[in-house]
Amino acid sequence: MNHDGGKFLPSNKLHIVLTALFLLSAMCYGQLAATPGAFSRMGFGGRGMGMGNAMTAIRTGENSGFYNPAAVAQLKHQYVSISYSALSLDRSLNSIFYSMPIDTNAGIAFGILNSGVSNIDGRDNDGFRTETYSVSENEFFLSFALRVRKLTIGLTTKLYYYSLFEKLSSTAVGFDAGVLLPLSEHLTVAATVKDLNAHYRWETSDLYGQYGNSTMNKFPTRQTIGIAYQFSEFGGLLSAEYERNNRQTSMVKIGGEISPIEMLTLRAGIDGWDLKTPDQAHPTFGFTLQTDYTDWKPSLNYAYILEPYGLFTIHVISLSVIL
Repeated sequence: MNHDGGKFLPSNKLHIVLTALFLLSAMCYGQLAATPGAFSRMGFGGRGMGMGNAMTAIRTGENSGFYNPAAVAQLKHQYVSISYSALSLDRSLNSIFYSMPIDTNAGIAFGILNSGVSNIDGRDNDGFRTETYSVSENEFFLSFALRVRKLTIGLTTKLYYYSLFEKLSSTAVGFDAGVLLPLSEHLTVAATVKDLNAHYRWETSDLYGQYGNSTMNKFPTRQTIGIAYQFSEFGGLLSAEYERNNRQTSMVKIGGEISPIEMLTLRAGIDGWDLKTPDQAHPTFGFTLQTDYTDWKPSLNYAYILEPYGLFTIHVISLSVIL
């Protein structure tokens, strides 16, 4: 039990909050679950999560720039999308983005990803209930891409803000870089490097007084290579990617979608297929319903994700419009 000048410090409360963080990080997969920024590796929106997050080489349809900043230079329209996720254990994962082409050779996107755990039961040193706590972690990103002949290059600047506990929060700045190269009308290859320079720095002096210290937690740097093939019939699309990081882990992601009729797109994928622990691979499913009733062409995206080991499920609902 920590104390300072005869006064008890809220270490028990902090321990409760840290337990909640374990629940939040359980959404991420493999050995990266215990590293900073776990929420940002869950995915973004109904389309991407429904395709197993195998989105690095996708250049058609709506694109937020979250998976590959280079993809926003391929945009044909302006898109606005908002997403809500229903998760177990009082967890949340929500997103919003706006993307637009600047001209025929460039594009820009802005987005927010929010996650957290609510209804955390706080108790004092005697075990009596005191108050309810919550934690939240947020990512704000801005992507820009430029097409030079066939090659597209892009850069994303990301700002993370983590509110962990009273008087305890941290920010981080990171960068993603990506390239995308269409080899033909149907075949595309791409690559990214993510979370360059990103790290949280924690200062606990305000919380623990003379017992506080300064700690830095670095985000894992990830590299992905991806390939996608667009079929001429039924809007068919297949995508796969390989991801490795500087924590000596790697995984494969696979996804695909098809439009049997003009207003409906079906998709499925496999996410988190760690080559060393393949039992963590889990399926994803989803669909999109779109209407041409207005010029905005509103669409409803839904994704169903079975978390690793089949313990929990995630339901993602996204609403998108074309401006």
